[in-house]
Amino acid sequence: MNYNEEAIKRHTKWHGKIEIKSRVKLENKDDLSIAYTPGVAEPCRHINKNIDDVFKYTRKGNLVAIVTDGTAVLGLGDIGPEAGMPVMEGKAILFKEFGKVDAFPICLATKNVDEIVETVCNIAPTFGGINLEDISAPRCFEIEERLIEKLDIPVFHDDQHGTAIVTLAALLNANKITGRKFENLKIIMNGAGAAGIAITKLLQLVGATNVIIVDSKGIVSKSRDNLNDTKQKMLDSTNPDNLTGGLEEAVRNADIFIGVSLAGLLSQEMVRSMAKDPIILAMANPDPEIMPHEAKAAGARIVGTGRSDFPNQVNNVLGFPGIFRGALDVRARKIDNSMKIAAAKALAGCVTDEQLCEEFIIPNPLDKSVAMNVAAAVADAAVKAGLARLA
Repeated sequence: MNYNEEAIKRHTKWHGKIEIKSRVKLENKDDLSIAYTPGVAEPCRHINKNIDDVFKYTRKGNLVAIVTDGTAVLGLGDIGPEAGMPVMEGKAILFKEFGKVDAFPICLATKNVDEIVETVCNIAPTFGGINLEDISAPRCFEIEERLIEKLDIPVFHDDQHGTAIVTLAALLNANKITGRKFENLKIIMNGAGAAGIAITKLLQLVGATNVIIVDSKGIVSKSRDNLNDTKQKMLDSTNPDNLTGGLEEAVRNADIFIGVSLAGLLSQEMVRSMAKDPIILAMANPDPEIMPHEAKAAGARIVGTGRSDFPNQVNNVLGFPGIFRGALDVRARKIDNSMKIAAAKALAGCVTDEQLCEEFIIPNPLDKSVAMNVAAAVADAAVKAGLARLA
């Protein structure tokens, strides 16, 4: 199937993928009087007296805003808020289908960090959580940090943390197959944007000590000039041997390649130069850094991509519905690192020992039990971390 052509046909037919659907019936005068005026005034009075009652009397506790400025949409780049809308609608239906979360696109006509932060803070009373989406780096880091500081509901940049969580889950299972541990591995992180930085940080939390970040200009090293603040800070904990050069030099003798960059950047020659039984997660969309059959032919032991038409789809849909479901269920104030690691371990655990193999290191994205397992682990971690309003 030509998915591009079919997507245009279907989107033309659908006229959008989401709609508002009432949870109550309006069949007579009493129904109307209870759901709207005059009866609706009473829950308003209760909330006015106790603001936490908004969770009791409204849908706030199950509503998530999907906020974007359209500056980093898929692999398409800065295409604007309107052009990003199909992705945000898609995200909303995934929230609902897999996590039973009601999510709504908020596409902003500004790239200004202050304006984005102010806007999200101003709409926050409606929502139980904020999912930041497709906002370019490095602005996305500051936006998320400031919103986490200002708001008492979960703020989660999925391009960063959702990607990191699902990547960690895939690698936890890949390491089971290869019998290796993070602390002994040379890991190449190809891509220094939102996803690349977040993946690196999460891998370091579980023991990785030798991560080398590669951007469009080569290895991020101490010899590089004009690095942005984020890359400069990452040098404190990455590239311990201060390697220099490009991707070809970086991958030599590496155990793991993680790509969140551009199509075709990893050659078969590069794969052959890696350590024995390398793990390749080539997650550029829509086309990976190397095609799976090419990587396998060059000696890769395990290969994953971001695509659903290849084995081992390392895709955020396995993460964010369950992560938000768990956070909302206990009214978490934020999503911290312990909750992210719990989500990754739960996700990895959805693949049984009997199922685990080179072609199946991560669950099927259509498996609806995954989100509920992730949700339970996230909720439990939130309670243990003291971040839950409900036990």
